[in-house]
Amino acid sequence: MENETFENALLKLETIIKELESGEIDLDKSIDKYKEATELLNLCDNKLKNATETVNKVLNDSGEFVDLKIE
Repeated sequence: MENETFENALLKLETIIKELESGEIDLDKSIDKYKEATELLNLCDNKLKNATETVNKVLNDSGEFVDLKIE
């Protein structure tokens, strides 16, 4: 699941949420879907955190990443 893209993970998460909200799946399957949704949510959260860290850095003149300082 780690190789999953953010967009695909988000789509899967949305599908699971719709399935759970429909009330049409049994309890055991609902629990499995909930576990999968939790894993996907954590994956998306980690990818967003990594993207935020990357965006918050800028290249200095030597081509190295440095923390962005806003004054």
